[in-house]
Amino acid sequence: MDRGPRARVHNGNVSSTSLAPSTAPVINRPNVVQVGVIVWLGSEVMFFAGLFAIYFTLRSTSQGLWAEQTQHLNVPYALTNTIILVLSSFTCQAGVFAAERLQARRTGKLLQFWKWGTVEWFYLTFSMGAVFVVGQVFEYATLVSEHVDFTGDSYGSAFYLTTGFHALHVTGGLIAFLLTLGRIFAVRRFTHKEATTAIVVSYYWHFVDVVWIGLFLVIYVLK
Repeated sequence: MDRGPRARVHNGNVSSTSLAPSTAPVINRPNVVQVGVIVWLGSEVMFFAGLFAIYFTLRSTSQGLWAEQTQHLNVPYALTNTIILVLSSFTCQAGVFAAERLQARRTGKLLQFWKWGTVEWFYLTFSMGAVFVVGQVFEYATLVSEHVDFTGDSYGSAFYLTTGFHALHVTGGLIAFLLTLGRIFAVRRFTHKEATTAIVVSYYWHFVDVVWIGLFLVIYVLK
């Protein structure tokens, strides 16, 4: 008697003819955490778009002031700081590649960076991001000493508002790196959950890097 495609009776013996795994349908669902972070970053794009709009609006109404105050900007210094932040995006992605192959720590000597794991690459990325933030603090101190402050005029307000909020976002990224490293050290085995955490943190870090490139071009290049 035929019992369907999965089981047939032959001489009293039941033989299974289940579908081969290769023919079974596979459903690839997107990772909820990654999708959530991408959606949240979309809202952050709108936030910074508003800051850019404020900057351009104030500049269009005070062109003489902009021409005067932008002379205080140290473009080579800001370019050096920018290069450090952009390079940190590459070190962050190297940490993601290590996470994707589930390599939490280095497998060779400390100077053999090609054998580094997520921990070493994220430590380096954190250090470079911290250098960027400290560099911005020194830049702020120099500008304030030259009478470019937040409440002095519209240029100062626009400059500190846009770059200051970005600095806060970079600081938030540094905290995220520390939390990710803490989670890696807390678990016994590096799994896909820890790898997902490293990946979503990299999304955020790449985002703040791209935003800063836009800010650098607008504030320091297109003065």
